Amino acid sequence: MLHRSKGSAGGTGGGELTVPMAWFYAEYIADELLRTGDLMPPTSFEFRAGRDALALTIFLSDTGGELPGIRVVTQMETWLSLTAHDQPWHEWARERMARLTAQARETGGPAPDLELAVAAWRWLQETELLAPDLDAVPGGGAVPGEDEAPKVWTPAWQLGLPLGHLAIHLF
Repeated sequence: MLHRSKGSAGGTGGGELTVPMAWFYAEYIADELLRTGDLMPPTSFEFRAGRDALALTIFLSDTGGELPGIRVVTQMETWLSLTAHDQPWHEWARERMARLTAQARETGGPAPDLELAVAAWRWLQETELLAPDLDAVPGGGAVPGEDEAPKVWTPAWQLGLPLGHLAIHLF
C-alpha cells in the first residue's frame, strides 16, 4: 500500500511501500490450518469464512505487536480457547478491533495490517451464508440428509469460527 512519507529529505513527500506482513502471516497460518484439516474446498465461501475468522483471531490475539513466528505451535491453545463455542469471540474481536483502530488514529501513520483486518471483519459481519440449521430437527425425528435439511442464512463469522476451531483441533 502506498502512503505519503511524512519526513522526506527533499520535502516533496514521496510514497513508500508498507507491506502488511502481520496480516499476511496471520492469513497464511489460518490458510494452512484449514487446508491441513481438509474440511472443505479452498474455493468455497465457507473456507473463506473460516480463514478470515481464524486469521482475525491470530492477528488480534497478538498483543505483543509481533506474531509468534516459530512459536506458532505454542499459540494453538490460545487460539483454541478464543474460538471455542462457549466464548464471546464476536465481542472480543469487536473490542480488540476498536482498540487497534484507536491506536492507529493516535499514531497517525499507515496501518495496512489493520486495513486488511477491518476488511475481513466487515466481510465476516456483512456476509451471510446459507448453512444447515443445526438448531432445527424436523418433526422431532432423525435429521434428514444434508441436501434435505432445513437451511438458514448465517453470518459468515458464525459459520467460519467453528470451522477455524475444528481446523486448529485437527492440526
